[in-house]
Amino acid sequence: MSVSPLHTSFEKAEDRTVWSAPDKSILDAGRRPPVPMPAGLFGDAWPMLQDFAAGTSTPIDYSGISFLACAASLVGGKRKVRPFDTAAWSEPCILWFGAVGDPSSRKSPSLDSISDPMRAIEQDHADSHKEDLHAYEGAREWAKASRAEWEKEVKAAVKDGREPPPMPEQAAEPEKPGRRRPIVMDATPEALGAILAANPMGTLHFRDELAGWLTSFDRYAEGGRAFWLEAYGGRPFVIDRKNLAGPLSIPFNGVSVLGGIQPAKLADALLNGPDDGLVARFLWAWPEKQGFARPTRPADPGKLEHIYRRLDSLGWAVDADGKAAPVVLPLTAQAADLFEAWAKENAELDSDASALFKSFVGKMDGAVLRLSLVAELISWAINGGSEPREVSARSVAAAAEWVEDYAKPMALRVYGDAALPRSERNAAVLARYILKTGMKTINKRELKRSPHKSALPDMRKAEALDAAIEHLGLIDRLGEVRRIDMHGDRAEWISWGVPDRYRRGSMPKMQPFWDGLGEPDHLFWTRS
Repeated sequence: MSVSPLHTSFEKAEDRTVWSAPDKSILDAGRRPPVPMPAGLFGDAWPMLQDFAAGTSTPIDYSGISFLACAASLVGGKRKVRPFDTAAWSEPCILWFGAVGDPSSRKSPSLDSISDPMRAIEQDHADSHKEDLHAYEGAREWAKASRAEWEKEVKAAVKDGREPPPMPEQAAEPEKPGRRRPIVMDATPEALGAILAANPMGTLHFRDELAGWLTSFDRYAEGGRAFWLEAYGGRPFVIDRKNLAGPLSIPFNGVSVLGGIQPAKLADALLNGPDDGLVARFLWAWPEKQGFARPTRPADPGKLEHIYRRLDSLGWAVDADGKAAPVVLPLTAQAADLFEAWAKENAELDSDASALFKSFVGKMDGAVLRLSLVAELISWAINGGSEPREVSARSVAAAAEWVEDYAKPMALRVYGDAALPRSERNAAVLARYILKTGMKTINKRELKRSPHKSALPDMRKAEALDAAIEHLGLIDRLGEVRRIDMHGDRAEWISWGVPDRYRRGSMPKMQPFWDGLGEPDHLFWTRS
């Protein structure tokens, strides 16, 4: 049959719909839908947080994580929690939170409204620090004068052949007072190390945009990422740098982190770094954007500031050497049993899960303990009474519920591609690439060549590309490709077209396309 009759037959072909509606969920990279944030962890603070969220027309998720981050940072190194009397480990009060949302989601105003009272506390400490500096300058001058007199006495003793007198205590230069820094906005490891050396309880690192921070750890000097890995654990840390007079010793390298990030920047920020567990330390909130609504009642920043000041006022224990030490709170017997049962279930993670999600789940033992400690102390800060000396079963149960019903589903939503099997991740990448480039003709062999291969690095091998194509459902829909001998010495391929509605939602005629008949109006696939 010649080309002309074939072409005529194609044009007269009856329109038939053999394609089901395309499932475009693959374009979301497997992200799960958001889940509501449980209220139990926040106790009596929940109504207050609802008012703050309403005041910025945002979901309560952003207010909730901001509140937990601020509360944890104010406790910091002053309190720890131990799960069992027989346990050799305890957890510090350090939490990392990431708020995910588009630029129009108003997440920044929400985070700011909850963290603003921290700045009031910071200002109070700044004013007090000025007074401390005045006292320091006076003591320093006294020490200088005392040292000058002592040096004269030493010279006279040497001249007379006598034993030189010991240096009096008042001749020693006093230590310069450090300024309390409840919150820092942006700092290199060296600068933050100096802050932590003067703030043994730790601090809050607040970033309006986390993406730049997550991708810049070693930009200025090596070791930045290692510093932040340690900052989650609250262990002692020493910074050795050429530009420092000597090693900088940090007794408690503990920093809580709070910041926002846009969905478009998640992949680069989360997946391009080494697999060292740093990303897995974050607890995420990614709610759906909320429409604007006028609040019905004002929030109470005074109440929020009162809670923060109560937490900031917590004191230290004293160790055998007379130095400040954390107060370690045990779990009650019932809380310990509850935590043990939950931890056993948490350890039974499906081995088919992604490495990133496995790492995240592996951090949840510590996260549940830290969250329960914060919940216990928040309740005390709100309701007053004697300071808690143990963590209750109520707090542990609320923390476990929050992790199971919120933190884990949100992690899966945030990780998206990374939380899926490789074939599904590749299928999502391929589908988005087709949409981005507006392809009308797709050839499997061509996809493994330039310029496509640089955009599809994980699909350069045939097996990986085949698996992605199969997941998209293209193989089953196209069926077997037939080879036709058109001129006797040349083989031509016929492929079945993938309709435009797979790309744009339209419903064109479904028809085969023969190479050489002209440019089709619809997307089609060849497996030649």
